[in-house]
Amino acid sequence: MADIRKRTGSKGTTYQVRYPSKSTKSGYAFKTFKTLRSAREFLESGKAQLRNSRVSGYKISVADGLKKWLEVCEKEGRDGRDPVTSYTLKIYEYRANIINSYEWDASLNELASPDIVEFRSWLLRHFSRDQSKKALSSFHSMVLEIMKRGFISNDIAAGISINGASRYDQPVTIPTIGEVHALLSAADRLANSPNLQTQRTWERYRPMLYLAVDSGMRPQEYIVVSRANIRDNGVEIDRALELGGGISVTKTRAGQRFIDLSDQTYDMVRHYAKNHPDSGKYDLVFPTRSGKWQSTNNWRRRGFYAACKEAGLVTVEKVDGRELIKPKFKPYDLRHFYASVLIEKRCNLKRIQTLMGHSDIQTTLNVYGHLIERAEVAAEEKYGMLDMLSK
Repeated sequence: MADIRKRTGSKGTTYQVRYPSKSTKSGYAFKTFKTLRSAREFLESGKAQLRNSRVSGYKISVADGLKKWLEVCEKEGRDGRDPVTSYTLKIYEYRANIINSYEWDASLNELASPDIVEFRSWLLRHFSRDQSKKALSSFHSMVLEIMKRGFISNDIAAGISINGASRYDQPVTIPTIGEVHALLSAADRLANSPNLQTQRTWERYRPMLYLAVDSGMRPQEYIVVSRANIRDNGVEIDRALELGGGISVTKTRAGQRFIDLSDQTYDMVRHYAKNHPDSGKYDLVFPTRSGKWQSTNNWRRRGFYAACKEAGLVTVEKVDGRELIKPKFKPYDLRHFYASVLIEKRCNLKRIQTLMGHSDIQTTLNVYGHLIERAEVAAEEKYGMLDMLSK
């Protein structure tokens, strides 16, 4: 049983905490404090019990560690973040199953770096490089969480990783200003088509396309944008469509942001929302007849690709001797266009990160670094070094 003992000596009065410990021969360990308050706080915080029952004696299996990690991700959120969405949790559970399928020979407390290297080799032999990289990353995330909670004493996965191709390695496709104007003009024509079915369809798709161009929002954000969030001449973004279905908060806190809209777009979106009340419970600006959100595939094929075709923004490819007409762009390319205009207008880099909803500025640099560099070079005055020194 832990207790506090007062000690008086040549250095004055101190307070010694005695607590059980399996790592000593006597079965007890000691820690000295200058004040009684500090000693009591040590006991109340449970640090003595933590050192004894977890790192020093308690063994935790990989499976139990993963279970604890998943629970934290779902209920609390790691490192002060928001809890993950149900779809993200399913992804983590899938990775946890991969990790659990490996034959671990020891508990987490007994594993060392060579064991994790062997686990990495096993991953690469049985799964794709990308999947292996993600599974190893989740394993490391679990290790860090369990270590912070005192179950293990060191980061056994530190420095062990898998290099893989980044989704940012390929340069992004960016429409020109002329091509975006052509898309918007195509939407105008389709919304005023003599064909009543086409006209009704584009009564909804036209404001969606304008909103996508004017805000740089992700498709999964503007598809479920709330009517209440179209306000103050802009749009508040606080939720998104999950890949597995359903509406959730944005994936990261940085995804929650406010974006100013042009008067034309703002009036168009407000007008549509006012004249097409949402009959469902989701307060959607662009709901389907059933009151639910639209399918991203339907928007891409029936909306965006139709506008590309109307605008002549297509490519022709020959496959097996047949000509296939394909759209030149994807809906997400309008987001890249938005970012490129911000960069060209010399918008502050931190502001670009905020408007794009990037949680890490490194993401902004990875995706748009070449555009930022190009804009900076174009704006620089051309001087030799001696000319600059003389100025």
